[in-house]
Amino acid sequence: MPHLNKITLKRLFRYFIIAVTGKETEFTTGSIRKAIFMLSIPMILEMMMESIFAIVDIAYVSQVSVNAVATIGLTESVVTLVYAVAIGLSMAATAIVARRIGAKDVRGAREAAVQAIALGGLVSLIVGVLGFIYAENILALMGAEPDLIAEGSGYTRLLLGGNITILLLFLINAIFRGAGDASVAMWALVLSNGLNIVLDPIFIFGWGPIPEYGVMGAAIATNIGRGAAVLFQLAVLFFGWSRIKIGFSDLVLRIPVMLNLIKVSLGGIAQFLIGTSSWVFLMRMMAEFGSEVLAGYTIAIRVMMFTLMPSWGMSNAAATLVGQNLGAERPDRAESSVWMTGKYNAWLMGLVSLVYLFFAHDIVAWFNTNPVVVENGGLCLQVIAAGYVFYAYGMVVTQAFNGAGDTGTPTQLNLIAFWLFQLPLAYMLAIVFDLGAMGVFIAITAAEVLLAIISMVWFKKGNWKKIKV
Repeated sequence: MPHLNKITLKRLFRYFIIAVTGKETEFTTGSIRKAIFMLSIPMILEMMMESIFAIVDIAYVSQVSVNAVATIGLTESVVTLVYAVAIGLSMAATAIVARRIGAKDVRGAREAAVQAIALGGLVSLIVGVLGFIYAENILALMGAEPDLIAEGSGYTRLLLGGNITILLLFLINAIFRGAGDASVAMWALVLSNGLNIVLDPIFIFGWGPIPEYGVMGAAIATNIGRGAAVLFQLAVLFFGWSRIKIGFSDLVLRIPVMLNLIKVSLGGIAQFLIGTSSWVFLMRMMAEFGSEVLAGYTIAIRVMMFTLMPSWGMSNAAATLVGQNLGAERPDRAESSVWMTGKYNAWLMGLVSLVYLFFAHDIVAWFNTNPVVVENGGLCLQVIAAGYVFYAYGMVVTQAFNGAGDTGTPTQLNLIAFWLFQLPLAYMLAIVFDLGAMGVFIAITAAEVLLAIISMVWFKKGNWKKIKV
């Protein structure tokens, strides 16, 4: 038995090295379990890098002030809303690139990648100009108090103004994931977040000739770190270090390809507008209970990202497997990949939920010792973690729809779960029945559980297999 365990560990380690170096590129044949492993490992590590970024940011900013933490919460709720277009575009890029790669149409994948980047650049330019000019107005609209606006508007202005670095980083990574080059996407975030970890304390607290910028320093570090990663991504695309190599002859406007991208992305845009706008309304509702409660909620959400991001990594693996296997005309293999990935994700999320249920308040206290912040942040973690196993399947199935190019179905399901169920329930529990923040937390969990159940029922119908992109 010890001998067998040693062989298994050696094989897992060998597969791990292959996964992070990107040497495995065939995912439409062979073992489904191996394909999930090869795609999930770099995607989990990629998402872990993103969650580490979120944790590091909030850890440093928590040392500045409660207002600084609340500023990040309010700004990011708006950032997520305006990025809905880019996120929808990323979903379309992943679906189309994966479908083309599965069908061995590398040229088609390359053309889709170029048009997606062009559209992303246009969106970021519009968002950047508006965000830079109206930073104070945006915070005021979100219910921020005057002292918070005075302290945090610099962060909001720079983060929105430099959004092209964030937008392109995730859009190009979506292209890499669709192509099966998950390891390249992972290394881009390693570079981005490595720089951010180093630069955050330098710009937030000041070091040497660099003055102390406070919370605005976090935005400076973010723009530099992610901007460097975007340059790395572009180098990979132009020098051909991935399955997609872009040449200067590809840098032309291709109207049919762009219109197809827009068509597929419309469902994704609506999907995330529904999801993120509900988040904005919840954040606005939380602001009614004061900066300390809002700060606790913000810290809890950041901590949750640490575990939700790896789960999203596995979900992204399912999206790539669905897209590529549909392209290879193997729909049954695509469906099996989804259910198997969902099972593994449920085990991961179930273990994480136990940690949060028992140690939630201690975890929040690492970031801020204010009793009100700790109490509300810990409560938020415990209530939301209670539904983690449902989230696991819900995320995988939702991404499977998107990977197939069926972005319309998750849009309809999000509309039911978030707008028609979550928001009214949150208002009733928090305001009408006077449960305060606890009412919001319960509504979040209930909506995610409902979304998971109806998503799985709809997925079994199999209509997603007939989508053409």
